[in-house]
Amino acid sequence: MVKFASAAVVLLAVVAANGQVLSPRKTTSITIDGKKITVGYGAPSMRGRKIMGRLVPYGEVWCAGANDATSLDTEADLDIGGLKVAKGSYTLWALPNANEWRFILNKETGQWHTEYRADQDLGRVKMSVRTIAESVEVFRIELSSAGGNKGRLALVWENTEASVPITVLR
Repeated sequence: MVKFASAAVVLLAVVAANGQVLSPRKTTSITIDGKKITVGYGAPSMRGRKIMGRLVPYGEVWCAGANDATSLDTEADLDIGGLKVAKGSYTLWALPNANEWRFILNKETGQWHTEYRADQDLGRVKMSVRTIAESVEVFRIELSSAGGNKGRLALVWENTEASVPITVLR
């Protein structure tokens, strides 16, 4: 009975009063050097809230999305900002601060966004952070090509973009 009640509370928290999902699941993918990289995440909206430093607190690990932890699946070995990553499945987390962010890749998969375990980290790398002029209402993760075997992963929300370079290892 307790499991059912907990599931009902979670379902109510995820669905708005008008029946719409508050943080719909999104997927983005890119093929770089013939290998597919896919990220799956919950996409929350600002809905009038202050995001950076408040809803997404500085100095605390964030799941880079909402609901289920953000997933990263790669068909190739990667270098993500200097972190060597074997092909496979991971969860993606971030450690935001006002002027510096860390990208965190975790070996555990399938967990809820509040179930982060640092002892499962594959590693952490510094992200480039910049302020963007146009406010972004719905959180998004962007994967883009930089030519050849290179790409970029960016977390974009409110007036902030944090990114890290990706290289498909040959």
